[in-house]
Parts: sequence; structure tokens; C-alpha cells
Amino acid sequence: MGVRRGRSGRSQLVLSTRQLATLVKAGMPLLRALRTVCDQLDPGPLQSVFSLVAADVESGVKFSEALSHYPRWFPPFYVNMVRAGEIGGLLDEILKRLAELLEKQARLRDRVRGALMYPALVMVAATGILIVLMAFVVPTFMAMFAELGSALPLMTRILLTVCMGVRRWWWMVALGFFGIGVLLKTWVQTPPGRRLVDQMTLRLPVFGSLVERLLIGRFARMLGTLLSSGVPILSALETVRATVTNVVIDEALQDVERSLKVGESLARPMELSGVFPPLVTRMVSLGEETGQLDHMLAQVADSYEEEVDVQLAGLTQLLEPLLIIFVGGVVGFIVIAMFLPLMSLTKLLG
Repeated sequence: MGVRRGRSGRSQLVLSTRQLATLVKAGMPLLRALRTVCDQLDPGPLQSVFSLVAADVESGVKFSEALSHYPRWFPPFYVNMVRAGEIGGLLDEILKRLAELLEKQARLRDRVRGALMYPALVMVAATGILIVLMAFVVPTFMAMFAELGSALPLMTRILLTVCMGVRRWWWMVALGFFGIGVLLKTWVQTPPGRRLVDQMTLRLPVFGSLVERLLIGRFARMLGTLLSSGVPILSALETVRATVTNVVIDEALQDVERSLKVGESLARPMELSGVFPPLVTRMVSLGEETGQLDHMLAQVADSYEEEVDVQLAGLTQLLEPLLIIFVGGVVGFIVIAMFLPLMSLTKLLG
């Protein structure tokens, strides 16, 4: 299917997975459960996908294999967990865990989006105010200053120069920003560019630690869920790696995967990579020693998600005054630059 999942699509997928788990647990045959879930869905892409999956299952294709035909809707971790459930005869339990995992990911995504919404709205509003001032207010004063013919204060001259330059060469400014954006996007898509950007992202003050917690928390949650669902550790790690978006962490996981293949533990290569904090590696080590690795990874994920919540709240509180100061400073500069010549003129007339 060449369709993309939107926010409503993700929500429907979570609900459909939970409904499917309930129906299978109640003893309903899988094909009938798929048809029932399909009938409950609103007309749209996801309903079409479930209908096609049901048709595949009816023709004798395994459920996990049918899901793998639609990777935009059912990512590798989803398919692997279902496959493990089929092998172990625990499909209802696996589907329930899948629904819980998807719900936790959605909640975390919504919290991050909600925390960043206010700063984004402030920046949009500030940009709109600046455009209005530069397009309508400043030109009115420019005509007035031209009639005065007297020397203008430095702030006013700077503002008028910027305004005239933008009004006259706006297309060059837009073209320049567009060109720089295209070049940066192209460069970031190269392996060296992607790696440098991901490294810098993790090293950014405040934001770097937030991104690190988000990525490691997601890694721990997904790996723990896969392991608790009966997926072999190498397959689980390979599946999780496919979802990692940061090259630095992906390279560390590649080293971990190679170490596991030669019989080493999970914690040691994670510690040597320098990417995972001591808390994570020690919890993983304890999990391997006690045979409760999935449980320890779930605790790591819970801890990191709580830290993300706290950090997001602190970041929002920090950004609010900074944005207000920035917007107030820019608008204040424009207002002062506009009124300084008028004040000088008033003194001369007085």
C-alpha cells in the first residue's frame, strides 16, 4: 500500500490491535476476528489494509507474513512480535503487548509534540508580527523620514537599510535560504553528514540529553517488549536497530550485535560503546545475571520516559521567557528605531 499513516491512522491501529487481541483471547478464530475489526474501522486506508490482510490469511498465508506485506502500517517489530506469538501460541497476549507498546509510544510522541507546540506558535506569531511591521509600518515611516531630510539615528538607519534590502531583494533572500536548505538536506543525506549531525544533536546542551533519553528509552522499551514476547535476542536487536534514527546509536548497536554473535554478553559491548549511560548498562548487566533482562529494560524505559517528562516541563518553562525576551527585543528595537527621529523632531520644534 502506498499510503501514509497520519495521527488518526496511528490511533486506529492501536485501537484495532487491542480489539483484535480481545477477540482472539475470547476464542474467536483469527480470520473472523480480522473481519470483525475491519468492519469496526471507518472507511479509509487502514480498513483497506486489514481487508487485504484478512484475504491473505484466508488464502492460507500466515498472519505475520500477511502483515509484512504492508510495512508502512506494520513495522518490523510488529511483524516479529506477531510471528513470535504464532510460534509460541500466545497471539492474544502478544497483540495485547503490541497495543500497550503502541499506546506508550503515542503518549510519548504527543507529550513531546505538546511541549514544543507553544514555542512553535510563538515563533510563528513573532514572524507574522515582523512581516507586518516590515511590510506596512516601516514603509510609512520611511516616506516620512525622507521628507524630514535630517540625519537619522544609527538604530533607524540600520532598520531602514534592512527593510529596504528585504523589500528590494526579497526574492534573492528567499532563493538563498532555499538553496542553503537544499544543500544542507543533500549533505545530511550523505553518511558523513548524517553522522556529524547526529553526533552534534546528542552533544547539544539541554536538547542533546533530551534526545538521548528519548532514543534510549524507546530502544529499551522496544527491546524489552520483544524479548518478553519470546523473540530471540539477536532477532530482537536487529528489529530494534531498524527503528533507530540516530547513526551514532545504530553504530553502537551494530557492535553489540557482533559481540552477541560470538557469544559475549549484551551489557559489556554497550558499556564499551560509550553511548549508553552507566544506569542502562548496569541494569542490563543485572538483567542478564538474573534472567530478567526484559523486566530490567522495561524499568529503564519507565525511568527514561519519566525523565523525559520532567525535562520537557523544564524546557518549556525555560523557553517561554527566552522567547518572550527575543520577541520583545526585536519588536522593541523596531519601535524605538521608528520613534527616535520623531522624538528628535519634537525637541527641535519645541
